[in-house]
Amino acid sequence: MKYFLILFLAMTTISCNQDKKEKTEDKKNEMIPVEPDGGIGDGALSIIDNYIASIEKAHKKEAFLKHKAVSFNINILFGGKPHLDGKVTMLTNSTKIRIDKKDESKLIYDGQKVFLCPEDANEKGARFDMFTWTYFFAMPYKLNDPGTKWELGNNRALDNVDHQTAKLTFEKGTGDAPDDWYVIYTDVNENTLKSAAYIVSFGSGGDTSKAEEDPHAVHYKDFQMIDGIPFATKWDFYGWNEEKGIYGDTIGEVTISDITFLDSESNLFETPENAKEIKL
Repeated sequence: MKYFLILFLAMTTISCNQDKKEKTEDKKNEMIPVEPDGGIGDGALSIIDNYIASIEKAHKKEAFLKHKAVSFNINILFGGKPHLDGKVTMLTNSTKIRIDKKDESKLIYDGQKVFLCPEDANEKGARFDMFTWTYFFAMPYKLNDPGTKWELGNNRALDNVDHQTAKLTFEKGTGDAPDDWYVIYTDVNENTLKSAAYIVSFGSGGDTSKAEEDPHAVHYKDFQMIDGIPFATKWDFYGWNEEKGIYGDTIGEVTISDITFLDSESNLFETPENAKEIKL
C-alpha cells in the first residue's frame, strides 16, 4: 500500500509539472486582442506579432509606404575616417535604391542587380554600402519582410532606461547575408526602435565565428518628424555583447539630413552608361 501511494504521488507531480510546462509554452504564443488602428487590423495577434505591429504603428509604416520614394543625405564616419558621403534615393518598399556619392560615382540597385558607375570607380564595399545603410534607415518598415524570424527577449537597459528587446534572424537564402542577426531595443512606452545590436556576416562564406566575436550596435538618436513620420537623424555605433549590452566609446557615426519624399521614381533607377555590375 505504501508503495502504491508513493507511485501515485510521483505520477501526480509529473502530471502537474507537464501541465505547467504546457501552459508556459502556450503563453509564449498567447493570442492577445489588438484594436483596429493604424493599419494593424482586427482580431488577435500573437505576442511577437503584436510587438512588431506596435513598432510599425509608432513609426507610421502605413503613412511611410503611401509615398513612392524617399531621399536623404548621408554622411558616415567610422574609426574617425570618412566612409561615405552622398545622397540616397530609394523606393519606400526598398525594392530599388540609388546612392550618389560626393566623388560623383553612383550605385544603383534596379530591383535585381547592383551597378557601379563609372566602371573604373572603386568597387570595394560597394554592395555592402548599397544594402547596409538603407537597411538601417528602413528597419522599422522591414520587420515583417519575407524570411524574417523573431524571438522576444528580456528588457535591457539603454541610457539607463529599460527597453524591450527581440532577436531577429533570417531563413536561409534571405538577402545577401542571411547569417546576420539583430537584437533590437524598443522604447517600452513609445514603441519606437531605439537601437539594434548586430553582426556583419557579409563575405564570410557562411563562417560567422569571427563576426560573432565582435558584435556592434547602432543607437538611433535625434528623431525628427517629417510629414508626421519620425526619423532618427543621428546614428551612433558602439561595441555590444550579451553581458554588457552597448558599451565603450563611439566607433562610428552617421548623420542623416534633408529627408524628402518623392511621388515618382521617374528614371532614377535606370542603369547609366559606363556602369558595371557588382555581383555577390
